[in-house]
Amino acid sequence: MPRARIGLWLSLTLRSTRSLCRAGFMEGQPQGPPNPAGMENGTEPCGEERASEAQETTVTEGAAKIAFPSANEVFYNPVQEFNRDLTCAVITEFARIQLGAKGIQIKVPGEKDVQKVVVDLSEQEEEKAELKKGANLAPGDQPRTAAVGEICEEGLRVLEGLAASGLRSIRFAREVPGLQSVVANDASARAVDLMCRNVQLNAVAHLVHPRQADARMLMYQHQRASERFDVIDLDPYGSPAPFLDAAVQAVSEGGLLCVTCTDMAVLAGNSGETCYSKYGAMALKSRACHEMALRIVLHSLDLRANCYQRFVVPLLSVSADFYVRVFVRVFTGQAKVKASASKQALVFQCVGCGTFHLQRLGKASGASGGRVKFSAACGPPIGPDCEHCGQRHQLGGPLWAEPIHDLDFVGRVLQAVSTNPGRFHTSERIQGVLSVITEELPDVPLYYTLDQLSSTIRCSTPSLLQLRSALLHAGFRVSLSHACKNAVKTDAPSSALWDIMRCWEKECPVKRERLSEASPAFRILSVEPRLQANFAVRDDANPSSRQRGLKRFQANPEANWGPRPRARPGGKAAGEAMEERRRLHQNKRKEPAEDPVQRAARLKTFPCKRFKEGTCQRGDQCCYSHSPPAPEDTAAAASPDHPKTSYQNPPGSGVAAGPGVD
Repeated sequence: MPRARIGLWLSLTLRSTRSLCRAGFMEGQPQGPPNPAGMENGTEPCGEERASEAQETTVTEGAAKIAFPSANEVFYNPVQEFNRDLTCAVITEFARIQLGAKGIQIKVPGEKDVQKVVVDLSEQEEEKAELKKGANLAPGDQPRTAAVGEICEEGLRVLEGLAASGLRSIRFAREVPGLQSVVANDASARAVDLMCRNVQLNAVAHLVHPRQADARMLMYQHQRASERFDVIDLDPYGSPAPFLDAAVQAVSEGGLLCVTCTDMAVLAGNSGETCYSKYGAMALKSRACHEMALRIVLHSLDLRANCYQRFVVPLLSVSADFYVRVFVRVFTGQAKVKASASKQALVFQCVGCGTFHLQRLGKASGASGGRVKFSAACGPPIGPDCEHCGQRHQLGGPLWAEPIHDLDFVGRVLQAVSTNPGRFHTSERIQGVLSVITEELPDVPLYYTLDQLSSTIRCSTPSLLQLRSALLHAGFRVSLSHACKNAVKTDAPSSALWDIMRCWEKECPVKRERLSEASPAFRILSVEPRLQANFAVRDDANPSSRQRGLKRFQANPEANWGPRPRARPGGKAAGEAMEERRRLHQNKRKEPAEDPVQRAARLKTFPCKRFKEGTCQRGDQCCYSHSPPAPEDTAAAASPDHPKTSYQNPPGSGVAAGPGVD
C-alpha cells in the first residue's frame, strides 16, 4: 500500500509540473489569431494533408512545359489543344504578313528543311544563289530576320487577357516568331503566381510578362494608338461579351482579335433572350445553329467596333467541339462603317419545314461619280405563312451575312501547316478543317442538313453524293460545311430544294395515309415537282477533302469529354465534391429499371378494363386484376356521395357472381 500511494503521488506531481512548464512557455509566445493569408498560400505546415493538396501535375504541350495544381484551382482543359495549335498557326501567318511589309522575314522551326525537299533545285545550286545574293547586298542591306524566342523590336505586341496557367502565352513565346512582348494577364493571384513559375520554367521571362489585373481595365488603359496591342486573345470561361467593348478599342489598326465562345447553349438557341442580352441578337433553334453562332459573334464584334468608328474583317471562323472561335482584323474608317448595316441580316425560319430566308438590314447601291449610296432595305422577303408547308415563321438575328472567312489567308495557313506537319500535334485535324473551309461557298449563309430534309417529308435519306449530284445537275452550286458533317450549303432556292426532295420521294414512296393533312410532309408532297431531279452521281460531287480521307470532323477525344468546370479556390476537396455531384446527377432524368416482380405486383393493383367489358381473353395470365371490387368499395359506390354503378360479371366467365345469383 505505501508503494502504491508513493507511485500515485509521483504521477500527480509530474503532471502538475508539465502543465506549469507548458503554461510558462505559452506566456512567452506572442498570442493572436493564425495568419489567414499564410494558410491560404500554404506557408504554414499542415501535415500530410497540405502536402497532398500542394501536389502538381506537369503537362507538355507543343514546345511549352507547364506545371499546374492537380486540384481544379487554375483552369486547364487538354481538349483545347486544337484551339491553341490553330491560334499559333494563325498568329504566325499574321506576323509573316505584318513583318513582311517592314522587310523582316520570320524563321519558323522546321519550315526551311521542308521547303528544301519541296523545291525542285539541288542544294548546291540553292547555296550558290544564296551566296551570290548575299554578296551583292551591302552590309546595311542585309535582310532582317525574326526567330522564335527572340525579341523583335518591330514585332507584335500580344495580350492574353485571361491567361490562367499561362500555357497559351508561353507557347506564343516558344513557337511564334516576330514577337516584341507577350502580356499574360489574369485576375486571380493564384493564376499569376503559377504563371510566374511556368515562365521561369520555360525560360521566356524576356518575352512573357505576367500581370494581375482586370482584363477590361487593362485593355481600357491601352486605348491610345501608341499603346495598343497588335494581337489580343480572349478565351474566357463562358461568354466573352463583357470583354468585347474594351477589346475592339485596345487592338491596333489592322490588328488581330481572337475570341473564343464556349456558351454554345445560349448561341445555339436554347435561350434567345439571354443571347440578345449578351450579343445583341436572337438565336434560333436550327440545324445550322453552329454557323449561326459564328455569325452572331461576328455581328456582336462589328456592332461594338462601330461605336468607335471601327469595323471588323473576318479572317477565319471555326466551330469545333463545344465552342466557336473567330479571328478578325479591326480597322478604322468612317466611310466603311456606314456599310456595316448592309452586312447584317435578319433570319426568317419556318417552324414546320425549317426553310429560312435572310433579310438585309441595309442596302448599298452605286451612285453617280463612283459613290456608294446607303439606304434602308425593303422587305420582308416572305409572306405571313410558309409557301411550302403553310406554317408560321420565327424571326432571328441580326447576324453577319457576309463571308466569315478570308480564303486567301486560310490558304496561307493551310499551306504552312501542310508543309510543316510536325510543328503541331493536331496538324492532321487542322489540315482537314481548313480544307473543308476552303471548299465552302463563301457567299451562301447558313445551310440545310441531309437528315432535316428527309425527316421533314418522312422519307428515307438519300446519300450525300446523290443529293449533291442532283443539285449540280440542276445547275446550282453546293458545298459542305465544317460546322456540320451532313450539311448542304447551296445557292439553290428553297423551292428547287424541295422539288428535288419530292422527286426522291417518288423513288422511295411514303405511305400518304399515315400523314396528317396539317403536317408539313403532307402539304409539301401534295405539290407536284416542277424540277425533274437527276440523282446520277457525278465525279465533282465528291469534294476533295472527302476523297483524300482527311480528318475533317473530330470524334470525342476522351472520356467525360466536354467543357471543364470553372476553376475554384477550394482545391482538391472542391474538385472531388464536384465529381461526386456529377456522379449523383448522372442520368437523373432517366427512370431506373424496375424489378419485374415489383412491376407485376404493382400492375395487379389495377383492375382490368377489358375484363369489365367482357373482352379479356387472357384469364389468369392477364397482368391486371380480375377480382371483384372490395365490399367497402361497393358501399362507397352506393353512398349518396357517389353515383350508383352496377358491377356484373360477364356471362361465361366462370366467376361466381355472389349468393342468390345464378
